[in-house]
Amino acid sequence: MTPAKWERNWAMYIHFAQLLNMLFPFAGLIAVIIMWQIKKEESSYIDAHGKIVLNWMLSYFIYGLICFFLVYVGIGIVLLLLLKVAIFILAIIGGIKANDGILWQYPLSITFFK
Repeated sequence: MTPAKWERNWAMYIHFAQLLNMLFPFAGLIAVIIMWQIKKEESSYIDAHGKIVLNWMLSYFIYGLICFFLVYVGIGIVLLLLLKVAIFILAIIGGIKANDGILWQYPLSITFFK
């Protein structure tokens, strides 16, 4: 069954909210958590997308730490830049797919929330 338009919109906004991290540290994380908590009881579709985004955000935090330590080896700066680009592109793809009614897992995302 296709989710209602309002559910697809909320899921899309949850994906796009993580882009706030590029402007203000942790703003995206806070926005995602608040949006997810507000609507997760009303919709299993929104709940699933909230978990997907939080799994991805925790995953890229871990990948960012690894890249930070690799700066001392010399490859970390390039990997950090690639990670930033990936975050931007994947958030947009996730938002578009959520608005289309598709439950899409981010590539290389570690599952913390099921």
